[in-house]
Amino acid sequence: MRDSRPQSLDVLFEDASTVEKSPLQVIQQRAVALLKLNRAVISLLPAQLHPWCRVANYRKQILVLEAGNASWMTRLRYELPTLLSTLRSEILPSLSSIDIRINPSLMVKHDNNAQSLAKTMSISHKTSPIRRLSQESAKELIVLANRSPKKLKERLERLAALAGEGASTANKKR
Repeated sequence: MRDSRPQSLDVLFEDASTVEKSPLQVIQQRAVALLKLNRAVISLLPAQLHPWCRVANYRKQILVLEAGNASWMTRLRYELPTLLSTLRSEILPSLSSIDIRINPSLMVKHDNNAQSLAKTMSISHKTSPIRRLSQESAKELIVLANRSPKKLKERLERLAALAGEGASTANKKR
């Protein structure tokens, strides 16, 4: 069982020279090792997976990865064979397998970023030039509409009318 008695903070911050390793040093070294491993794993994955995947743990020769949701987990599974062989050959020769778990908190953190990106995109979309239908395209749509069933014909004619007066007069001539 674990020792759950209260400990003095001095014990946690003791110098490494007086004690083999303090508990906080062990935790810090593990955290640094996991961060380095996370950077290495992320660099091996496709760019679209970077925000939705991270290393959660490495214990008993099993690497635990977290994915934002089931669809990202599925996408990550496609990358497992390549990731496993690369990690074994370059970083973790003792790696036996990779386990993937879903962590919804990854999605929450990035949903806020996605919403701000969507707002930015909508603002920049408003400033982009409006695309117009050319007169030639409108005429081709009218020709196509004349050979189409009633419902499709009406829609093609409405689309051709978006080209301006030229399309409207072409429609009246036919």
